Amino acid sequence: MKTLIATALLIASTASYAHDNSFSSEACHVDLHGGINIDAKQITFSKNKAPLYTISDNQTLLVQGQKVTLTAQQQALVNDYATKVRALVPEVKSLALDAIDLAIDGVNLAFNELLGQGNKVSTELTTQLTTIRAEVDREFDQNKGFYIDEEGFSGDDYFNDDFEQRIESAVENTIKNSIGGLMIALGQEMLASGGDMSAFEDKMTRFGEHIEHEMTTRSATLEQRADALCQEVIAIDNLEGQLQASITELARYNMLTTKALKQ
Repeated sequence: MKTLIATALLIASTASYAHDNSFSSEACHVDLHGGINIDAKQITFSKNKAPLYTISDNQTLLVQGQKVTLTAQQQALVNDYATKVRALVPEVKSLALDAIDLAIDGVNLAFNELLGQGNKVSTELTTQLTTIRAEVDREFDQNKGFYIDEEGFSGDDYFNDDFEQRIESAVENTIKNSIGGLMIALGQEMLASGGDMSAFEDKMTRFGEHIEHEMTTRSATLEQRADALCQEVIAIDNLEGQLQASITELARYNMLTTKALKQ
């Protein structure tokens, strides 16, 4: 299971961000053709940082700075579209935080069983992952502004890094620094097996299978939520198509393209 974020972002803990103007997960593929800035009052869609159109208070549509007069049907479409786009931010944030919590659980489950409670590896990794979690919690906030475009997330340098690699690096560095303790623990396991390599290998295999089973079970709910998020993004894409067909001023602005992958 891969780490989401980068929308997941737009999509999530089974999602990956490719830096090729797209987001992918096992359930869908999303192409973003511009920037989306969401704050407490308005949503602005842009291209190359230049604003194209804005929806204020989920109802007022401005195209190239000019207010567009809407029929009741068009107004309902604009409101529905803005509401659904805005709702993505807390959903992605919640899924990202839960994915990190799952990683923390996995770290403690694995190393506490191998090295005992309170071991250095679990403590250091939990500290680093908790720090990353706090950053995500702080940065995914509509009230302070949330921006994403073809290049990824804006804001602190944190969002310009590859999120999954950052977590992998934390794991690798901690393991490297704790290799001595791990070797001692493995040596103790071998001694407990009476020097029987076959028995030792069987025990390690069972240990790995146990961890894998636990994490697969715990990640199932997150994967279902990521799939549901994909369906919400696809629904937003469909609404965008309706807006283009209904409102002449938006006809040429296709900001989102989605494709369902999982049937």
